[in-house]
Amino acid sequence: MDGVIVIDKPIGKTSHDMVSFTRRLFGIKKVGHTGTLDPDASGVLPVCIGKATKAADMLTASDKAYRAQLVLGMTTDTLDASGEILTEQPVLVTKADIENVIKGFIGEIEQIPPMFSAIKKDGKKLYELARKGITVEREKRKVKIFDITILEIDMEKGTVDIDVACSKGTYIRTLCEDIGMKLGCGAYMNTLVRTKSADFAIEDSFTCEKLLQMKESGTLTDAVIPVDRLFEDYERVQLDAFLSAKAKNGIRIRKKGLKEDKLYRIYDENGEFLCISRYTLGELILEKAFWS
Repeated sequence: MDGVIVIDKPIGKTSHDMVSFTRRLFGIKKVGHTGTLDPDASGVLPVCIGKATKAADMLTASDKAYRAQLVLGMTTDTLDASGEILTEQPVLVTKADIENVIKGFIGEIEQIPPMFSAIKKDGKKLYELARKGITVEREKRKVKIFDITILEIDMEKGTVDIDVACSKGTYIRTLCEDIGMKLGCGAYMNTLVRTKSADFAIEDSFTCEKLLQMKESGTLTDAVIPVDRLFEDYERVQLDAFLSAKAKNGIRIRKKGLKEDKLYRIYDENGEFLCISRYTLGELILEKAFWS
Protein backbone atom coordinates (compact mmCIF):
# COMPACT_ATOMS: atom_id res chain seq x y z
CA MET A 1 0.00 0.00 0.00
CA ASP A 2 1.44 3.34 -1.10
CA GLY A 3 -0.09 6.79 -0.88
CA VAL A 4 -1.28 9.52 1.47
CA ILE A 5 -4.16 9.44 3.91
CA VAL A 6 -5.44 12.74 5.28
CA ILE A 7 -6.39 12.37 8.94
CA ASP A 8 -8.48 14.82 10.91
CA LYS A 9 -6.34 14.60 14.04
CA PRO A 10 -8.37 14.83 17.24
CA ILE A 11 -7.48 17.03 20.20
CA GLY A 12 -5.39 15.18 22.79
CA LYS A 13 -3.51 13.00 20.30
CA THR A 14 0.03 13.61 19.06
CA SER A 15 1.12 13.39 15.44
CA HIS A 16 3.11 10.28 16.37
CA ASP A 17 -0.09 8.77 17.79
CA MET A 18 -1.60 9.13 14.32
CA VAL A 19 1.40 7.40 12.76
CA SER A 20 0.97 4.48 15.17
CA PHE A 21 -2.77 4.40 14.44
CA THR A 22 -2.09 4.28 10.68
CA ARG A 23 0.45 1.47 11.07
CA ARG A 24 -2.12 -0.63 12.91
CA LEU A 25 -4.89 0.35 10.50
CA PHE A 26 -3.03 -0.78 7.38
CA GLY A 27 -0.67 -3.33 8.94
CA ILE A 28 2.35 -1.56 7.47
CA LYS A 29 5.49 -0.24 9.20
CA LYS A 30 6.60 2.36 6.64
CA VAL A 31 4.49 5.32 7.74
CA GLY A 32 5.36 8.97 8.46
CA HIS A 33 3.52 12.23 9.09
CA THR A 34 4.17 15.50 7.29
CA GLY A 35 4.57 18.06 10.04
CA THR A 36 3.84 18.07 13.74
CA LEU A 37 0.43 19.22 14.92
CA ASP A 38 0.23 20.05 18.64
CA PRO A 39 -1.77 17.67 20.87
CA ASP A 40 -4.10 20.55 21.81
CA ALA A 41 -4.80 21.25 18.12
CA SER A 42 -6.96 19.31 15.69
CA GLY A 43 -7.30 19.14 11.95
CA VAL A 44 -5.46 18.22 8.78
CA LEU A 45 -2.52 15.82 9.17
CA PRO A 46 -1.41 14.13 5.93
CA VAL A 47 0.16 10.76 6.72
CA CYS A 48 2.38 9.05 4.13
CA ILE A 49 2.29 5.29 3.62
CA GLY A 50 4.87 3.09 1.87
CA LYS A 51 6.67 4.76 -1.03
CA ALA A 52 4.84 8.02 -0.32
CA THR A 53 7.08 8.51 2.75
CA LYS A 54 9.73 9.66 0.27
CA ALA A 55 7.55 12.71 -0.38
CA ALA A 56 7.04 13.56 3.31
CA ASP A 57 9.73 16.25 3.32
CA MET A 58 8.13 17.97 0.33
CA LEU A 59 4.75 18.04 2.07
CA THR A 60 6.25 19.21 5.35
CA ALA A 61 7.68 22.25 3.54
CA SER A 62 4.27 23.24 2.16
CA ASP A 63 2.08 26.18 3.15
CA LYS A 64 -0.59 25.76 5.83
CA ALA A 65 -3.92 27.28 6.90
CA TYR A 66 -5.43 27.44 10.39
CA ARG A 67 -8.57 28.55 12.19
CA ALA A 68 -7.80 29.94 15.63
CA GLN A 69 -9.48 31.72 18.50
CA LEU A 70 -7.52 34.11 20.66
CA VAL A 71 -8.55 35.38 24.08
CA LEU A 72 -7.70 39.01 24.81
CA GLY A 73 -6.62 40.40 28.18
CA MET A 74 -4.57 37.43 29.43
CA THR A 75 -1.27 35.71 28.73
CA THR A 76 -0.15 32.18 29.66
CA ASP A 77 3.23 30.49 29.99
CA THR A 78 2.45 28.14 27.07
CA LEU A 79 0.84 30.89 24.95
CA ASP A 80 -2.33 28.77 24.80
CA ALA A 81 -5.24 27.65 26.98
CA SER A 82 -3.32 24.73 28.49
CA GLY A 83 -0.91 26.97 30.40
CA GLU A 84 -0.82 28.89 33.64
CA ILE A 85 -2.09 32.48 33.51
CA LEU A 86 0.79 34.95 33.78
CA THR A 87 -0.92 38.31 33.35
CA GLU A 88 -4.43 39.77 33.26
CA GLN A 89 -5.22 43.23 31.90
CA PRO A 90 -8.37 45.11 30.91
CA VAL A 91 -9.17 45.14 27.19
CA LEU A 92 -9.34 48.84 26.37
CA VAL A 93 -9.45 48.60 22.59
CA THR A 94 -12.15 48.88 19.93
CA LYS A 95 -13.08 46.46 17.17
CA ALA A 96 -11.41 48.82 14.71
CA ASP A 97 -8.18 48.70 16.78
CA ILE A 98 -8.26 44.89 16.73
CA GLU A 99 -8.89 44.75 12.99
CA ASN A 100 -6.08 47.20 12.20
CA VAL A 101 -3.54 45.43 14.41
CA ILE A 102 -4.38 41.97 13.04
CA LYS A 103 -4.18 43.11 9.42
CA GLY A 104 -0.77 44.60 10.21
CA PHE A 105 0.63 41.08 10.62
CA ILE A 106 -0.03 40.14 6.99
CA GLY A 107 3.25 39.81 5.08
CA GLU A 108 6.72 38.65 6.10
CA ILE A 109 7.17 38.81 9.87
CA GLU A 110 9.66 37.61 12.46
CA GLN A 111 8.68 35.22 15.23
CA ILE A 112 10.45 33.89 18.30
CA PRO A 113 9.50 30.20 18.62
CA PRO A 114 7.67 29.44 21.89
CA MET A 115 9.45 27.53 24.64
CA PHE A 116 6.68 24.94 24.52
CA SER A 117 7.63 23.67 21.06
CA ALA A 118 9.44 20.67 19.55
CA ILE A 119 12.39 22.76 18.30
CA LYS A 120 15.71 21.48 19.61
CA LYS A 121 18.35 23.54 21.37
CA ASP A 122 21.68 21.81 21.99
CA GLY A 123 19.99 18.46 21.39
CA LYS A 124 17.13 19.11 23.82
CA LYS A 125 13.53 19.81 22.78
CA LEU A 126 12.41 23.21 24.03
CA TYR A 127 9.26 21.85 25.66
CA GLU A 128 11.39 19.43 27.72
CA LEU A 129 13.39 22.40 29.05
CA ALA A 130 10.22 24.46 29.59
CA ARG A 131 8.67 21.72 31.73
CA LYS A 132 11.72 21.97 33.99
CA GLY A 133 11.25 25.72 34.29
CA ILE A 134 14.22 26.45 32.04
CA THR A 135 13.99 29.25 29.48
CA VAL A 136 16.66 29.61 26.79
CA GLU A 137 17.27 32.24 24.16
CA ARG A 138 15.70 31.47 20.78
CA GLU A 139 16.59 32.98 17.44
CA LYS A 140 13.97 34.90 15.53
CA ARG A 141 12.60 33.22 12.41
CA LYS A 142 11.16 34.81 9.31
CA VAL A 143 7.76 33.45 8.27
CA LYS A 144 5.09 34.70 5.91
CA ILE A 145 1.46 35.38 6.69
CA PHE A 146 -0.33 35.32 3.34
CA ASP A 147 -3.69 36.40 4.72
CA ILE A 148 -5.72 36.73 7.91
CA THR A 149 -9.50 36.73 7.76
CA ILE A 150 -11.30 37.96 10.88
CA LEU A 151 -14.36 35.75 11.37
CA GLU A 152 -15.75 37.23 14.59
CA ILE A 153 -14.85 39.70 17.30
CA ASP A 154 -16.80 39.22 20.53
CA MET A 155 -16.01 42.20 22.74
CA GLU A 156 -18.16 40.84 25.58
CA LYS A 157 -16.23 37.56 25.78
CA GLY A 158 -12.94 39.13 24.70
CA THR A 159 -12.41 36.59 21.91
CA VAL A 160 -11.37 36.91 18.28
CA ASP A 161 -11.80 34.13 15.69
CA ILE A 162 -9.47 34.21 12.69
CA ASP A 163 -8.46 32.20 9.62
CA VAL A 164 -4.73 32.32 8.88
CA ALA A 165 -2.96 31.29 5.66
CA CYS A 166 0.79 31.06 6.27
CA SER A 167 4.13 29.54 5.37
CA LYS A 168 5.58 26.47 7.04
CA GLY A 169 7.09 27.02 10.46
CA THR A 170 4.56 29.66 11.52
CA TYR A 171 3.51 29.44 15.17
CA ILE A 172 -0.10 30.55 15.55
CA ARG A 173 0.33 30.67 19.35
CA THR A 174 3.12 33.17 18.88
CA LEU A 175 1.03 35.14 16.40
CA CYS A 176 -1.79 35.39 18.97
CA GLU A 177 0.63 36.51 21.68
CA ASP A 178 2.18 39.12 19.37
CA ILE A 179 -1.27 40.46 18.45
CA GLY A 180 -2.06 40.79 22.16
CA MET A 181 1.21 42.60 22.82
CA LYS A 182 0.55 45.02 19.96
CA LEU A 183 -2.92 45.74 21.38
CA GLY A 184 -1.40 46.34 24.80
CA CYS A 185 -3.66 43.90 26.65
CA GLY A 186 -2.05 40.53 26.01
CA ALA A 187 -3.64 37.45 24.40
CA TYR A 188 -3.35 33.69 24.24
CA MET A 189 -4.51 31.09 21.73
CA ASN A 190 -7.65 29.34 22.93
CA THR A 191 -8.31 26.86 20.10
CA LEU A 192 -6.55 25.81 16.91
CA VAL A 193 -7.67 23.79 13.89
CA ARG A 194 -5.39 23.18 10.92
CA THR A 195 -7.72 23.58 7.95
CA LYS A 196 -5.22 23.01 5.16
CA SER A 197 -1.79 21.49 4.56
CA ALA A 198 -0.38 21.67 1.03
CA ASP A 199 -3.41 20.93 -1.20
CA PHE A 200 -5.21 18.88 1.45
CA ALA A 201 -8.18 20.61 3.08
CA ILE A 202 -10.18 19.69 6.16
CA GLU A 203 -13.00 18.61 3.81
CA ASP A 204 -10.67 15.93 2.40
CA SER A 205 -9.79 14.48 5.80
CA PHE A 206 -11.07 11.43 7.66
CA THR A 207 -11.60 11.01 11.39
CA CYS A 208 -10.11 7.94 13.05
CA GLU A 209 -13.62 6.64 13.66
CA LYS A 210 -14.51 6.96 9.96
CA LEU A 211 -11.34 5.16 8.91
CA LEU A 212 -12.09 2.28 11.27
CA GLN A 213 -15.59 2.05 9.78
CA MET A 214 -14.13 2.00 6.27
CA LYS A 215 -11.76 -0.81 7.23
CA GLU A 216 -14.69 -2.76 8.61
CA SER A 217 -16.65 -2.29 5.37
CA GLY A 218 -13.66 -3.07 3.13
CA THR A 219 -13.48 0.42 1.61
CA LEU A 220 -10.32 1.68 3.36
CA THR A 221 -8.36 1.97 0.12
CA ASP A 222 -10.83 4.68 -0.98
CA ALA A 223 -9.19 6.97 1.58
CA VAL A 224 -5.69 6.52 0.11
CA ILE A 225 -4.48 9.18 -2.33
CA PRO A 226 -2.01 7.76 -4.93
CA VAL A 227 1.54 9.09 -4.71
CA ASP A 228 1.52 10.79 -8.11
CA ARG A 229 -1.59 12.79 -7.17
CA LEU A 230 0.69 14.79 -4.88
CA PHE A 231 2.34 16.24 -7.97
CA GLU A 232 -0.65 16.98 -10.20
CA ASP A 233 0.68 20.49 -10.83
CA TYR A 234 3.67 18.99 -12.69
CA GLU A 235 3.29 17.98 -16.33
CA ARG A 236 3.36 14.26 -17.14
CA VAL A 237 6.13 12.65 -19.22
CA GLN A 238 5.88 9.00 -20.27
CA LEU A 239 9.02 7.12 -21.30
CA ASP A 240 9.49 4.05 -23.46
CA ALA A 241 10.96 0.83 -22.03
CA PHE A 242 14.55 1.78 -22.96
CA LEU A 243 14.42 5.22 -21.35
CA SER A 244 12.50 3.88 -18.33
CA ALA A 245 15.35 1.48 -17.61
CA LYS A 246 17.85 4.34 -17.87
CA ALA A 247 15.75 6.47 -15.51
CA LYS A 248 15.66 3.67 -12.92
CA ASN A 249 19.45 3.57 -13.02
CA GLY A 250 19.61 7.27 -12.29
CA ILE A 251 20.87 8.15 -15.77
CA ARG A 252 19.97 11.55 -17.16
CA ILE A 253 17.41 11.38 -19.96
CA ARG A 254 17.87 13.45 -23.11
CA LYS A 255 14.53 14.94 -24.13
CA LYS A 256 13.37 17.76 -26.38
CA GLY A 257 10.47 20.16 -26.09
CA LEU A 258 10.26 20.51 -22.30
CA LYS A 259 10.47 23.69 -20.26
CA GLU A 260 13.78 24.67 -18.71
CA ASP A 261 14.14 24.27 -14.93
CA LYS A 262 10.66 22.76 -14.52
CA LEU A 263 9.71 19.66 -12.54
CA TYR A 264 7.95 16.76 -14.30
CA ARG A 265 6.12 13.58 -13.31
CA ILE A 266 7.85 10.65 -15.02
CA TYR A 267 6.06 7.41 -15.92
CA ASP A 268 7.33 4.17 -17.47
CA GLU A 269 6.04 2.49 -20.61
CA ASN A 270 3.22 0.84 -18.62
CA GLY A 271 2.05 4.09 -17.05
CA GLU A 272 3.61 3.35 -13.65
CA PHE A 273 4.76 6.44 -11.77
CA LEU A 274 8.55 6.44 -11.47
CA CYS A 275 9.87 9.73 -10.18
CA ILE A 276 10.01 13.49 -10.19
CA SER A 277 12.69 14.94 -12.47
CA ARG A 278 13.88 18.44 -13.27
CA TYR A 279 14.50 19.48 -16.86
CA THR A 280 17.86 21.22 -17.17
CA LEU A 281 19.83 21.94 -20.36
CA GLY A 282 17.95 19.40 -22.43
CA GLU A 283 18.03 16.60 -19.84
CA LEU A 284 15.65 15.18 -17.23
CA ILE A 285 17.58 14.92 -13.97
CA LEU A 286 16.23 12.78 -11.13
CA GLU A 287 14.94 14.72 -8.09
CA LYS A 288 12.94 12.10 -6.18
CA ALA A 289 12.51 8.38 -6.99
CA PHE A 290 9.31 6.46 -6.24
CA TRP A 291 9.85 3.15 -8.00
CA SER A 292 10.00 -0.09 -5.99
